Amino acid sequence: MLLVVLAALFVAADRLAVNFAEDKAADKIRGSLGLDETPQVSIKGFPFLTQVASGTLTEVDASLGGIEAAAEGHRLRVTELSARFHDVKLSSDYTSIEGAASATGEARIGYADLTKAAGDGVRISYGGTSGGKSQVKISPDVPVLDSLDVVGTVSTVGGDTIRLRADELPTLCTAIPGCEDKVRARTDHDWKLNDLPAGLKLDRVTTTRDGIAISAKGTDVKLPG
Repeated sequence: MLLVVLAALFVAADRLAVNFAEDKAADKIRGSLGLDETPQVSIKGFPFLTQVASGTLTEVDASLGGIEAAAEGHRLRVTELSARFHDVKLSSDYTSIEGAASATGEARIGYADLTKAAGDGVRISYGGTSGGKSQVKISPDVPVLDSLDVVGTVSTVGGDTIRLRADELPTLCTAIPGCEDKVRARTDHDWKLNDLPAGLKLDRVTTTRDGIAISAKGTDVKLPG
């Protein structure tokens, strides 16, 4: 009976310690990234206190909520950003996290947010897939044409930038002087994410009917806070 009681007390103390550590980590991440809301942090593995003693946490999951990317005066809202960090190294005094051996992440952006970020006179919607490319439909409002829908591709550049490009423009537009420049000023954009944890790189984009999904991965990732 005594062993059972001691085991229960150890588990209770362990859970209290991990909950406290999760709250402190969430507060630090919010402050360092300037987030509007406190992220959700979950430290995996049991027992937690044994992991702390070793100086390494097996896995830390963080849901950072929404962040924004900027380009040319336009803001792109990333509605969801989550990351999973593996083999997380603690500082020598156990008061902060230094980094992770590896990490993976996911981000989601809705078409309404893409449309808003593209500026006035542009609508972006689902475009399906073709030839392995994740495509969107871009509908720019161009004065020289009554209506125009073009197929575009969303990709990642440099590990921290989301790129939107129209693949091809109709022959009618390319034949009109100045039309292509007017269209591409509305369809072609780059949005840089400045708030990603150092070492975590955007990797691949997939389009869905609800929006675009972006995967990320990295090694020697520095965790904020």
